[in-house]
Amino acid sequence: MKGIVYHTRSFSVHDGPGIRKTIFLKGCPLRCVWCHNPESQSFNMEKLESTKRLGNKSYEIVETLGIEVTVEEIINEIKSDIPFFEESGGGVTLSGGEPLAQPEFTLQLLKSCKSIGIHTAIDTCGYASWKTVAQTIPFTDVYLFDLKIADSMEHKKHTGVENEQIIKNLKDLSAAGCSIIIRIPLVEGITDTPKNIEGLKRVIIDMKGIQRIDFLPYHNLAKHKLCMVKKHNQLDKMENYPSSKAKSVASAFVGYGPIVSVGG
Repeated sequence: MKGIVYHTRSFSVHDGPGIRKTIFLKGCPLRCVWCHNPESQSFNMEKLESTKRLGNKSYEIVETLGIEVTVEEIINEIKSDIPFFEESGGGVTLSGGEPLAQPEFTLQLLKSCKSIGIHTAIDTCGYASWKTVAQTIPFTDVYLFDLKIADSMEHKKHTGVENEQIIKNLKDLSAAGCSIIIRIPLVEGITDTPKNIEGLKRVIIDMKGIQRIDFLPYHNLAKHKLCMVKKHNQLDKMENYPSSKAKSVASAFVGYGPIVSVGG
């Protein structure tokens, strides 16, 4: 079983509990205007061109983004981090891109992790068939579920897809007794409007299984990535989201989850 991965990161502390190994799978069905990993969107391996400076000299660098790997190769890489997982209560997080967009590879990787006792998490936008989501439940300890915009048409305007299936999957995961970490991006004038905030509250108000709600303030670090992948930056003039405003938005969700935080 092979999949396309574009990055792996050890010692991650923001992608689930404990110290984690995060595996970034390539390809995503959404096109969020605030995406901070635009290089993850394409399902294909890509050649990226960039300029590096050393002193007074400039060098053109061409790198390949994405590599085809087997489940066994990933597991062998993961095994060296097991002592850190055991010490910290950590494990492996599948991210992207969108891991559910490579469903067979993701499922086999989850099964292989569980077979050797590793805690697993999926960081997902939730845009997949329920059949795809449901088959991961026995092998996933926690879902890091992005919840962006409550209104379906607004969601489509800013992400490229409607959100009915996303919200249905979130509610069905809750009904199935799954552990869920809600992740809400804060993008000024898009996700932080009073209308959207109230809409998101209505989505999660009666949900069970929510372990925490993390607010992720927009940052413009993706600007150089967008240049590398030759994509238009729709938020070119937008500044980093103010931390004081993020804390104010987060405070409105106190009581909707046992932990409400800014930054994850």
